[in-house]
Amino acid sequence: MDRIIKKKRWTAKKIALLSVVALGALLLGRLASGSLGKSTLSVSRERMAIATVKRGKFRELAPVTGAIQPISTIYLDLQEGGRVEEIFVEDGALLKKNQPILKLSNTDLELSLITQETSVYNLLMQMQIAQNNARQNTISKLNQAVDVESLLREARRVFEMNKKLLAAHAIGRQEYLESENTYRYLVEKQKLTAEVLQQDSTASAQQMEQVAQSYEGAKNGLGLMRRKFSGLTVRAPVDGQLTSLDAEIGQSKNKGERIGQVDVLSGFKVRVDVDEHYIARIYAGLEGQYRQGDSLYTLTIKKVYTQVSGGRFAVDMLFKGAAPDGIRRGQSLQIRIALGDETNAILIPRGGFYQQTGGKWIFALSADGSRAYRKEIRIGRQNPDYYEVLEGLEPNEKVVVNSYENYGNAEELRIEN
Repeated sequence: MDRIIKKKRWTAKKIALLSVVALGALLLGRLASGSLGKSTLSVSRERMAIATVKRGKFRELAPVTGAIQPISTIYLDLQEGGRVEEIFVEDGALLKKNQPILKLSNTDLELSLITQETSVYNLLMQMQIAQNNARQNTISKLNQAVDVESLLREARRVFEMNKKLLAAHAIGRQEYLESENTYRYLVEKQKLTAEVLQQDSTASAQQMEQVAQSYEGAKNGLGLMRRKFSGLTVRAPVDGQLTSLDAEIGQSKNKGERIGQVDVLSGFKVRVDVDEHYIARIYAGLEGQYRQGDSLYTLTIKKVYTQVSGGRFAVDMLFKGAAPDGIRRGQSLQIRIALGDETNAILIPRGGFYQQTGGKWIFALSADGSRAYRKEIRIGRQNPDYYEVLEGLEPNEKVVVNSYENYGNAEELRIEN
């Protein structure tokens, strides 16, 4: 009886073949896993910006934008309100000090001026009348004093004579006593007249002083009223250029309303907006630089406005020395403010890589320049040209500083010539 012989599925040859295949797959898998663990990207050298790390002088600069303004501006605020009657100059005109700009009319102020003038004239008249009355009164009192003095001299003469006659028994005692009483009476009357004259003189002086004070007060009030009235004619406070004139003939303006400004053209300042990030490091005396063509101009911060608006604050800067030729009001300037002294530092040029890495790492080239690898770094200060490297790089190393936006998650760059 025949016996069925089962065919062997696993021969030595097959097992050996499968072992070779498995081993190859394992090797391929390991190679694949190694490649995936460190992704590589091929990049053309022509599309890369490669810079050399160097040691050099570094100064932190804050790039800012400023606008040219007049060295000073005087605002034209109306001292008195009124109706615009005349406009003597146009907006933008160059003015001399005290040159008329416009004229207002104000009926109430005109009436007040007339009333004040009338009051002053009345007080002046009263003062003159009081002076005349005091003078007449004084003359009258002096006449009385002269009369009393004359009567007293006569009474003294009669009294002295009667005293002798009485001693000679030439007259009676009654006649003597009458002359004595007359003499004593006139002596007392002279004293009283002198006292009255003194008091009258003092009272007249006080009255005249009060009238004079009232007159002076009214006259000062009239002067003030006249100055207010003269304020209806608006004049240039200084030499300069009239700007922002806001007035039309027939228009009513209120007291204190701003109708324009006069810009002093003897010099310029630069009003600069600065990011609030620098507010603790900006102060008066710091310098900045502005380049125009081949010339470099230095500016100094004169005033810092600490109020922050929209994330920015303002400073005023003045040119140190002569200002550039041809600058105009409103012109924009690109200025770099120096935030400290120069120091020695390791530097790399600014580049787009910072946007993707935040300055925490950079692609550094291998010694032969064929590859670039990620390298952790730490960046400190920066200015418009360089970053200061605190850790991770040494002078003469080469790094990729262009944007890494197209590099994805690559950890290694294969540089192709």
